[in-house]
Amino acid sequence: MLILTCPCCGVTAEETEFHGGGEAHVTRFGPGSSEDDFHGYLFEKVNPKGVHFERWRHNNGCGKWFHAARCTVTLEVFGTYSAQTTEPPQDIKDKISAKRPGWSWREFA
Repeated sequence: MLILTCPCCGVTAEETEFHGGGEAHVTRFGPGSSEDDFHGYLFEKVNPKGVHFERWRHNNGCGKWFHAARCTVTLEVFGTYSAQTTEPPQDIKDKISAKRPGWSWREFA
């Protein structure tokens, strides 16, 4: 069971109070994009073993979207942060690097 903290309202709860929204920091393609770009956005998802960044919605609370950094192997949550960011905050990247030597933030194109 994941325990997440909503960075918008500050509530800490089990994952059942939230709703997962898929991979975070994905470049979205829509009308006017090439078929290859749209196909990649729609079907080619990253499903790593290890550190993963996800979108979550506090559906039984404030209703706002946020991002969470967690490990898909151990279910450890490294932190949550606003969905209005283009990359994780430095403190979360530092926390991950301290526990996972050799890990580095990769750019999502």
